[in-house]
Amino acid sequence: MKVPAIEMVDITKVFPGIIANDKVCLTVEQGEIHALLGENGAGKSTLMSILFGLYESDSGSIRIMGKEVKIRSPNDATSLKIGMVHQHFKLVHNFTVTENIILGIESRNRFGNLSLKIAEKRVSYLSETYGLSVNPQARIENITVGMQQRVEILKILYRDASILIFDEPTAVLTPQEIDELLLIFRKLKAEGKTIVFITHKLKEIKAIADRCTILRRGRSIGTVNVSKTSEEELVEKMVGRVVSLQFDKKPMRLGAEVLRIENLSVLGSRSTPAVHRLSLEVRAGEILGIAGIDGNGQTELIEAIAGLRPVKSGHIFLKGRDVSKESIRVHNENGIGLVPEDRHRYGLVLDFRVDENLLLKNFYMKPYSRYGFLQFKSIISHAESLIVSFDIRAGNGPTTLVRSMSGGNQQKVVIAREIDLSPELLIVSQPTRGLDVGAIQYIHRRILEERDKGRGVLLVSFELDEILSLCDRVATISKGVITGVVSVQDADERQIGAMMGGLTATALPSYKEKV
Repeated sequence: MKVPAIEMVDITKVFPGIIANDKVCLTVEQGEIHALLGENGAGKSTLMSILFGLYESDSGSIRIMGKEVKIRSPNDATSLKIGMVHQHFKLVHNFTVTENIILGIESRNRFGNLSLKIAEKRVSYLSETYGLSVNPQARIENITVGMQQRVEILKILYRDASILIFDEPTAVLTPQEIDELLLIFRKLKAEGKTIVFITHKLKEIKAIADRCTILRRGRSIGTVNVSKTSEEELVEKMVGRVVSLQFDKKPMRLGAEVLRIENLSVLGSRSTPAVHRLSLEVRAGEILGIAGIDGNGQTELIEAIAGLRPVKSGHIFLKGRDVSKESIRVHNENGIGLVPEDRHRYGLVLDFRVDENLLLKNFYMKPYSRYGFLQFKSIISHAESLIVSFDIRAGNGPTTLVRSMSGGNQQKVVIAREIDLSPELLIVSQPTRGLDVGAIQYIHRRILEERDKGRGVLLVSFELDEILSLCDRVATISKGVITGVVSVQDADERQIGAMMGGLTATALPSYKEKV
């Protein structure tokens, strides 16, 4: 019998105040595709970082191909033919594909010059062998995110890796790119490579993985045969309780127009165009989703709507009133609520208490302020009410420091504050990023409740499954331009993916046939 490709036995890693891995065991067979599943903070990335030499475990042992090894650095891992593709790519954007691939292991001729032509030939060979279709001479800044990921794969193949680790490999890909990546996984497996990938997407585990190891709170819960395990069973093992993956969505009851955007142009942080002549409308009683790959103008768009970023040209109308040049406070008082994409940087003051964070936008109003003095009884009472109605788990109640709470409960504080203001328009950006299945289910339900109350909801998410399950209409954005708007009932995942990649709806024959 073949020895396992990877054996990690009783791996323990402790950071100040946190046991990231608690006697974790992982066995991966040669030539298999093995998924690593767990909630945010379960210890998945830490475990793989130990395997790749980014961290050193406090205790436990590692065997590679049956031999016990010490992995103290990525160089040690590379010498053991272990490679890792990180969630955030490690590429130099103004270098070519080949220059990035050989960085750190540059081969030189007898005159001391780089042998780029020889390297390019090998890159071309590897690209063709594994069906990666990458141009060795292309600059990273000129290729798509999906192609950049292929360059990362080529980097580890160039170093002759036989064990490949992928950390959330589909997080920034379109549906078409995800399908292509899974096909590449199958080709790598057929070539005898061993693949371990971290993910939270159950559909991808079911589509490609042979076995799956589940981690919960730093401990290994067990390893299952994927073909014999349902998605519901995987979720139950991951969170430790039964969680329904389905929810009822009531028929849409459309009301009056809440938001209208006309020919909006917005500059990015480097004064470069981020949104270009964009037009959209949102009506009461609907959820309009914005689907796109990260960095295509979504952040600048919602910041402009919320008054956080100046408008270069065009207009933003809230219930018929032009608010394009109004202050942030006027936006808040006129019915715009915002759940920002980064709750730590833009949604919360982490060293404030729960009751203080719940009043960041209306602390100056009655009954919370009187003659310029805060009314603490009213503030505490208000917080207690929201803690109960939004199921916020705060150990010391209203006086709990937000920094000490879990990510899911921090997000509930933001959601509670914004919904409590009863906005005409609720903007929700990446509402479930980094949250566990239970918290995701709860937040989805609250967003749907706002829609059913007759609010207009604008949802921005990189998770296409989230968009399709929650929204009534989907607008796709690419390079700051809306490439199409479709009803979810008529939506096709591949067509939306194509529009996210830059194709317009009118350029898709199958879409034209539907409408």
